[in-house]
Amino acid sequence: MSAALPAYAVDCRLALALAIDVSSSVDATEDTLQRGGVVAALTSPEVQAAFFEGDLPVALAVYEWSGRYNQELILDWMMIDSPASLIRAAETVAASKRSHNDFPTAMGYALGYGAQLLARAPACLNKTLDMAGDGQNNEGFPPAAAYAEFPFDGVTVNGLVVNAADYEGEVGLIAFYQGEVIRGPGAFLIVANGFEDYERAMRRKLERELAPPAIGALERMRDAG
Repeated sequence: MSAALPAYAVDCRLALALAIDVSSSVDATEDTLQRGGVVAALTSPEVQAAFFEGDLPVALAVYEWSGRYNQELILDWMMIDSPASLIRAAETVAASKRSHNDFPTAMGYALGYGAQLLARAPACLNKTLDMAGDGQNNEGFPPAAAYAEFPFDGVTVNGLVVNAADYEGEVGLIAFYQGEVIRGPGAFLIVANGFEDYERAMRRKLERELAPPAIGALERMRDAG
């Protein structure tokens, strides 16, 4: 006998919002690599299988962020309930054009936008926000202020760090994400070794996020070992 669903009505098992960094530190070539990396990851066989592994579908949204007031929605909430809907979502990201390229890294504002986006997501069992970026917050309020002021109850925030060019910068950025950005039960960080590695990192992160809870817990134990 299958486990009973919660008493309240849900439309999906996960509301997943992907946040893409388009701050001034990301040049045109790097943006092409990360945008294409998201598309390739979403359409990879491993991620496609993970999307449809559970009994309930996944709701997906994508936005890009940079300065304080520079967040743009790429894909509004779409229920990924068939391979065709996943392809449509990927095609929407593939057809998107970068909205800004000359603003700094306002991480707190980007997190606040993500929280508000998740607040109007379909009713799902879980909510996850993915923050991807190649730099630390350098404008506006910090992540801690966003977590204090915006509706993050029940939201897990994972991170995708794109390595800095030098070891010292890399260590500092990873520590920033580990200490200030990722949040919630089971939150984790994936590191891309440059934008050329963005597709692999995104694919790996999506596989983990979309895995059923029991499998996800085993993977976290394995990675920690």
